Amino acid sequence: MTDHVTIVEVGPRDGLQNEPYTIPTEVKVELIERLAGCGLGVVEATSFVAAPAIPQLADAEEVFGRIERKPDVRYPVLVPNIKGYDRARAVGADEIAVFTAASEAFNRKNINCSISESLERFAPVLEKARADNVRVRGYVSTVLGCPYQGEVPVAEVVRVAEALHEAGCAEISLGDTIGVGTPKKARVMFEAVAASIPAEQLAVHFHDTYGQALANIYTCLDAGVRVVDSSVAGLGGCPYARGATGNVATEDVVFMLDGMGMPTGVDLEPLARTGDWIAGELGRPRSRAGQAILKRN
Repeated sequence: MTDHVTIVEVGPRDGLQNEPYTIPTEVKVELIERLAGCGLGVVEATSFVAAPAIPQLADAEEVFGRIERKPDVRYPVLVPNIKGYDRARAVGADEIAVFTAASEAFNRKNINCSISESLERFAPVLEKARADNVRVRGYVSTVLGCPYQGEVPVAEVVRVAEALHEAGCAEISLGDTIGVGTPKKARVMFEAVAASIPAEQLAVHFHDTYGQALANIYTCLDAGVRVVDSSVAGLGGCPYARGATGNVATEDVVFMLDGMGMPTGVDLEPLARTGDWIAGELGRPRSRAGQAILKRN
């Protein structure tokens, strides 16, 4: 496999969805455009989930319609069902993401259905996406632990990832939603999934609750992953996952990969400035690498 690592920037969606006050649409649009200007090739723009479920992203149509899209950047959006898919397509989205969990308890809390029911719900979305030539990404949450049931068997992670892969997802993102994973557990989980799904079709998505995210990414890189989800300034959290803190910061990930000689195409200084700006807008701290880069420059 190549040493190039694709960063999937999830800040505008996963990073903002749990903020306690309404963020102006123009701030979201500027964030997306600034991130795309840093050399990030994939910027997850928003979510077409019903407004009562995620009020912070209720302006999805307006946000997506206002961004000035770069031809070399992908802008996937999250959709929960066929209604969300149709809304996304109506404003020109050409890549989507669907989501489920490896934990039955989390799925019922998050989307009020079982894992099997969630997969059935996505079936018409995936069928329509195939017909429309729309790329689909699949998220599997709680791969290393659940806030409601605790341990999640690796076999369940593999089963759910395989189901998404067989349904037509081009890429499967394996998410440690509450950030309880440690390097050995992360590697065991990733290698188990990679035994049945090609590693180049897998991504990792680590929250940094216990400061383990970079170590978890490192060990999965060593095991063959080459797609990493992250969020500028470490923004994030999940309204349905008690104890979930922010995602791993994009600045920290890019700094680590630069030091390892693994190219990402991301320009670190403007990324740090973008992180500084959005952290200021939200009253949040900058990432560790972002602080150091800005101080140095």
